[in-house]
Amino acid sequence: MDKKNTYLNEREKLLTPLLAIEEASRCLLCHDAPCSKACPSATDPAKFIRSLRFRNIKGAAETIRENNVLGGICARVCPTSKYCEDACSRCGIDKPIEIRKLQRYLTAYEKATGMTVLEPVEAVKEKIAIIGSGPSGLSAAASLVRDGYKVTVFEQKNKLGGWLSYGIPTERLPQSVIDDEIRYIKDLGVEFKTNCKIGQNINIDDLKQQGFKAILIAVGMQNSKMINIKGMELNGVLKGTEYLSEAKSTDGDIDIGEHVIVIGGGDVAIDCAVTTKLLGCEDVKIVYRRTIDKMPADIEEIKHLQSLNIPIYTGFKPEEIIGKDGSVNRFKAVGMFDDASLELVADRIIFAIGQEADPIKNIADVDVNDKQIISICDYQTNIEGVFAAGDIVEGDKTVVYAVKHGKDAAIEIANYLNEMANVKGDR
Repeated sequence: MDKKNTYLNEREKLLTPLLAIEEASRCLLCHDAPCSKACPSATDPAKFIRSLRFRNIKGAAETIRENNVLGGICARVCPTSKYCEDACSRCGIDKPIEIRKLQRYLTAYEKATGMTVLEPVEAVKEKIAIIGSGPSGLSAAASLVRDGYKVTVFEQKNKLGGWLSYGIPTERLPQSVIDDEIRYIKDLGVEFKTNCKIGQNINIDDLKQQGFKAILIAVGMQNSKMINIKGMELNGVLKGTEYLSEAKSTDGDIDIGEHVIVIGGGDVAIDCAVTTKLLGCEDVKIVYRRTIDKMPADIEEIKHLQSLNIPIYTGFKPEEIIGKDGSVNRFKAVGMFDDASLELVADRIIFAIGQEADPIKNIADVDVNDKQIISICDYQTNIEGVFAAGDIVEGDKTVVYAVKHGKDAAIEIANYLNEMANVKGDR
């Protein structure tokens, strides 16, 4: 198998039915299961594992889909090692139940058998607009349409899914899985409008005039932050989010370079380095300013990076990018904790030091903090009828937390609309 096929094929193999049952049989059947308490999206792993253990595979798959409309996606990208698996009672005996693999097995079973767990509900309630089709927006849309609301999702790009479709590498999350989950949400009755940028093609006031009684801002944060050092203008200096987006949209048909350095320690940095390695670059390195135990990336992804023999230089911050004939030639860094220095050959420098959103004020004049994070109270912004959820508000920046935000925001939106209707006497 060539490098490109390695990038395009999903990394982990699906459990066989026998292995799935055996793994579920290791469950201790805890009365007050800590794994379910630790799941941000309330997928309830204890319940679906119990069902699987006793051969009720259909019931197990139903539990996942009823609680988490993006169950197949979360089964691939959720950092379970710091949530449900970390809380598993078996941790004190041997090793935790492989919950993520069981969830992936069950969602694959659901698709293979043509199960339809969630059925459309007649839309008889108010119109709701959701700005952004990432995991938070999708989660909220599914929850609200199942509650009888008329939901329209506005997406500025031509492909739905946000960072799911434009950032997470195919070997971790195949596009087919994303498309299947979105199709499920469409079948529930959610309307999607692509290539529509709120604040440019249409604004908040326009949405209200069209009859939308509540609006959820769920735009995410897909722009890479950059720093100001000498050499940033050189050819070969790249933004991590743009690099991953190009790699995924072209199925890996990109110029990866021969000597690549990735700056950062989060999941985006890991994805950039792994993607580059899988696409054939032999010399890939990560430079991170803290110690390895402080890296915010998922520990399993760090282990995978190390299995590919990608070195991590810790305790260094960028100092200068040296060019030759207008392109990147070398990279210099200095020690964060001492007077050490580092100089490496490079023809590509990929910055993955954090993300930020497009200026939120272009969408609505909502209150934001100094990091341009929207200020909310019960997911409501300072503007009447406008809510916010996902990466654009305070909280853990993971897909599973975005799902949680979407579900929670949907509850608050429904409460708000019910109160408004009661005041007017409409219901």
